[in-house]
Amino acid sequence: MKRCGKRIPRKRRKMSKINPEHYKFGGVECIDAIKSSLSPEQFKGYLKASIIKYLWRYEKKNGLEDLEKADWFLRKLRYEVEHE
Repeated sequence: MKRCGKRIPRKRRKMSKINPEHYKFGGVECIDAIKSSLSPEQFKGYLKASIIKYLWRYEKKNGLEDLEKADWFLRKLRYEVEHE
């Protein structure tokens, strides 16, 4: 895939759909701001809810893209649990 004449690596292409630039503002990613505003348990609950949301809708809305988003949130949740 090319954007503005530059080849975008496959891994980065996937993440750009899941974590696009409009989720970043002033050098802060939205997910980090959410994490900072919640307790660790609340943040894990948010991640679980996001996983459920994307799994719930994938057949009727965005298919594989929603499964990739659910996977992104699952990996984030696993990271949080592993680093408690």
